Amino acid sequence: MAELGASGKDERIKKACEFILENSQDRESGGFSYRKAGTGGGWHDGVLPCLTGNMVWSLIRFGYLDDPRVQKGIKWIVKYQRFDDGIKEAAKGWPYDRLEKCWGKHTCHMGVVKALKALVEISVNKRSKDVKDMIEKGVECMLKHHIHKRSHDLGHVSKPEWLRFGFPLMWNTDALEILLILTKLGYKDERMQEAIDLVISKQDDQGR
Repeated sequence: MAELGASGKDERIKKACEFILENSQDRESGGFSYRKAGTGGGWHDGVLPCLTGNMVWSLIRFGYLDDPRVQKGIKWIVKYQRFDDGIKEAAKGWPYDRLEKCWGKHTCHMGVVKALKALVEISVNKRSKDVKDMIEKGVECMLKHHIHKRSHDLGHVSKPEWLRFGFPLMWNTDALEILLILTKLGYKDERMQEAIDLVISKQDDQGR
């Protein structure tokens, strides 16, 4: 609904947002979980980086930026999100010990993109230094990969489905979504060009 431009003033939207905050947000860490905890809130060990990014982004779109619970979600991203690119040893401790696909020696791109998407949604005048630093790290991570390539072998696409643009994406991403985030920030980097050419190649005769 946030991606379709629904109004955060709609009582039905407010009710949905409150439901998510009550049942998905981990009360201990501020991240968002795919399961409800028996004691209330989101299940601590079910917190996911891509889900947290998506929920924080959606809630900001609906006008919840100044809500303490959303601020806690932003702090989760700043504290835990990583941008590892094939390091020798994976990070230790919670939440890194649980999900190899999300963290491991190479951070999952989907988590990076959704975290970046959430932080970029914060109005410029309300971005803390930590948020700005995280945005810069996330951007460089994606530019290092030329948006949709393997950083250590730029001749290969990271995931073929990133070339097939879709909606809604939820946990997944694609080259178009990443470019939208970077252009919103005003980036014009030569490492984006191949992905831009990809987008142009998919246009029809009406430019769609």
